[in-house]
Amino acid sequence: MPPLLSPRLSFSLKPLFFFSHSSLAPRKFTIPRQLVFGNARTLSSLASAQSSATDNGSRGGGAGGRSGALSPSPIAEEVQRIDVNPPKGTRDFPPEDMRLRNWLFNHFREVSRLFGFEEVDYPVLESEALFIRKAGEEIRDQLYSFEDRGNRRVALRPELTPSLARLVIQKGKSLSLPLKWFAVGQCWRYERMTRGRRREHYQWNMDILGVPEVTAEAELISSIVAFFKRIGITESDVGFKVSSRKVLQEVLRFYSVPENLFGKVCIIIDKIEKIPIDEIKRELNATGLSKEAIEELLKVLSIRSLTELEEILGGSGEAIADLKQLFSLAEKFGYSEWIQFDASVVRGLAYYTGIVFEGFDREGKLRAICGGGRYDRLLSTFGGDDIPACGFGFGDAVIVELLKEKGLLPELSLEVDNVVCALDHELQGVAATVATKLRGKGQSVDLVLESKPLKWVFKRAARTNAQRLILVGNTEWQKGMVGVKILSSGEQYEIKLDELE
Repeated sequence: MPPLLSPRLSFSLKPLFFFSHSSLAPRKFTIPRQLVFGNARTLSSLASAQSSATDNGSRGGGAGGRSGALSPSPIAEEVQRIDVNPPKGTRDFPPEDMRLRNWLFNHFREVSRLFGFEEVDYPVLESEALFIRKAGEEIRDQLYSFEDRGNRRVALRPELTPSLARLVIQKGKSLSLPLKWFAVGQCWRYERMTRGRRREHYQWNMDILGVPEVTAEAELISSIVAFFKRIGITESDVGFKVSSRKVLQEVLRFYSVPENLFGKVCIIIDKIEKIPIDEIKRELNATGLSKEAIEELLKVLSIRSLTELEEILGGSGEAIADLKQLFSLAEKFGYSEWIQFDASVVRGLAYYTGIVFEGFDREGKLRAICGGGRYDRLLSTFGGDDIPACGFGFGDAVIVELLKEKGLLPELSLEVDNVVCALDHELQGVAATVATKLRGKGQSVDLVLESKPLKWVFKRAARTNAQRLILVGNTEWQKGMVGVKILSSGEQYEIKLDELE
């Protein structure tokens, strides 16, 4: 048998899937012998059972059956106990959590459908090269990446947009523009965990490709507002900070900063609310920006008024024109009260080229709820032909925290239409027929699969919030009928199986 970790498999994760020393070491506990064997049977009785099994032969009738199934095993004094918690930063989804996740995802999908988007998906495991674009991006250091057995560098996807770009390049001219695609997929990043931030999360992405106009960004923000309204979030709860990467470009161009430094500057500016301002200045200085350029840049980034920005940059630039058009469209779409100008918003990914935006909670208790913008030059970084494009990502973790904060989490309990139970063991087959008939009509049925007392059945029906309890008893079935109890009203009646709806 090959070793568990082949020498060919170099798990040079960046960073590696870290485990604490305590979680890596197997914990052991002693199991009493009577628990190991299931009861207080002695070794001699087990030996006797084995002898009897040998005399009688196996169920398979000789070789090839399970003739050794009762052979004595060594006494297990100790067993290794696994850590039953999921890896740090990840989650299980038991039924109650899965109901919430499905509720959220259904809203993602329904809003996307209302806006005419088509659903797509991509592999969770992608080529590492897809996500390594610019030095300095946080995402490079947060990758779960490794070398597979074919000596290929691969990574668990940290976001969905590069996979979208790859698929668009792959399809090439067979695609009819514009594209309006959405996806709901799991993403992985090894990052410091805070409230609403985990090492895996699900993300809703909506992207428009082939539209160079700001109408595309306006449509995307409108879709997020529509989602918020569906789940009870208002403009007093959340807002959108809006700016443009072109604002920075115009400031840097004025100070003759080389174009190749633009991406690095954006990545640094994106940390402006995360690290001290002196650290921001030090990092900007390290890129080669002059002290004067840094001070002017920080001054512009502090602007919260589009009018004030126009006074500094003038009204002839693309940045001002794009932003004015977006705010005008926001009025037409009906969400002008949701958005505000904030020059400090640049987003931390190097591929953004124009309008950028972030959703935030107005109380300031949570990190960004969602974010996106225009990325017209992403495809060429992978060797494709550039297409005008914009999109957003919306994670599942922060919005759930916000719903908790606002007391808006829905109560989602298990619900079935019917509980079907046979009152006699010999009628189990009939109960199965009843269940199949109702399921064929699109009704959900919890079929009681073993003989249970009526008290248990009623408790089961209450726990599953069943609408009806259908009982199959001898007396009723001799007449070709079953008993029905409407649990909300207590109404009871008998009905022929053929008439049961």
